[in-house]
Amino acid sequence: MSVVLSASVRQNLLSLQSTADLLATTQNRLSSGKKVNTALDNPTNYFTAAGLDNRASDINNLLDGIGNGVQVLQAANTGITSLQKLVDTAKSIANQVLQTTGGYSPKSTVTSTAIGTGTAADLVDGTVIDATDVLSIAASAGHAAFSFTFTATTSLDQLNTALAASNYSASLDSTNQLVITTTNDTASSTIGAVTFTNTGGGTLTFGAVAAPVADAASQTIRSNLVAQYNDIIAQITTTAQDASFNGINLLYGDDLKLTFNETGKSILNIKGVTFSAAGLGLAPLVAGTDFLDNASAKATIDKISNASSMLRTHASALGSNLSIVQIRQDFNKNLINVLQNGSANLTLADTNEEAANSQALSTRQSIAVSALALANQSQQSVLQLLRT
Repeated sequence: MSVVLSASVRQNLLSLQSTADLLATTQNRLSSGKKVNTALDNPTNYFTAAGLDNRASDINNLLDGIGNGVQVLQAANTGITSLQKLVDTAKSIANQVLQTTGGYSPKSTVTSTAIGTGTAADLVDGTVIDATDVLSIAASAGHAAFSFTFTATTSLDQLNTALAASNYSASLDSTNQLVITTTNDTASSTIGAVTFTNTGGGTLTFGAVAAPVADAASQTIRSNLVAQYNDIIAQITTTAQDASFNGINLLYGDDLKLTFNETGKSILNIKGVTFSAAGLGLAPLVAGTDFLDNASAKATIDKISNASSMLRTHASALGSNLSIVQIRQDFNKNLINVLQNGSANLTLADTNEEAANSQALSTRQSIAVSALALANQSQQSVLQLLRT
């Protein structure tokens, strides 16, 4: 048998059920913090927010790779800084060669032995040996071939100016003989064959060319500098090899590819270099062969200067790439925040509003219970009559 409820009781029951449903919804929003928890709550907001959250998640996953890329670049930059210091140290060692005593004493020389017309001293006061006479020196190690034609006003200074290009110098000895000597730059080499062409009728002959004599003390110093230089060269290679992060070494031939967006269309390719000693154009020296004279030291300094320029140029490129990656890293972090805020605006509940709703619904529920009790009083009155 079904129970028959009065209209007022039924209406109050419906009101209580509606209030209970609203209260449950409000409590769910307060507990989850969201006003849209499923697609049934608001399909448009739910799926839009899901898309924003998914994109934020995809970009967030890329941040780890970008962060690793920053560290790879910083490791390379640290390596560049250390390599520059090592190269500067190598240059300092080579410069010490220029500051030490000459490696040979005496250097290679050749002296005139006879003068027919005039004297070698005539070069000093402008009266040449003979106009149109030609002094020639054959090419030799460290020296280009030399040829000089005297004029009516040639002086010793003018001759020396011409000789300097071939790393020679001229002077007069105590007997006014013309002496040609190698300069410090090519002290280890021997003067080439000297000839004098007497086109103007003058006569000038030269004795045998004297070979340079190594200075034992100076060469010991230079050999020690070679050893020091080679130690630095070895460190350049090992430092470049150690400048890696997570298995990627931009200073030893590895490349770096970074992806900045979820579609893989925004990328940055960074080409690596090989900055071992050989990659920088530097090689170990050989004691007894290198640093024998200033020319050898200057040749090494030129190579070191080129290596230094390579390092500075690449350091600039690394700095630019590091700035790009850090800017994109910050951009992605900010973009994730924008996406998450957009999603939150679509789905999050206003806790203040929901708390007020909960309080109001609780009050409404209490009132509905009281109303239901009042609606039942008429039936209770009938029951009382039946009992009496």
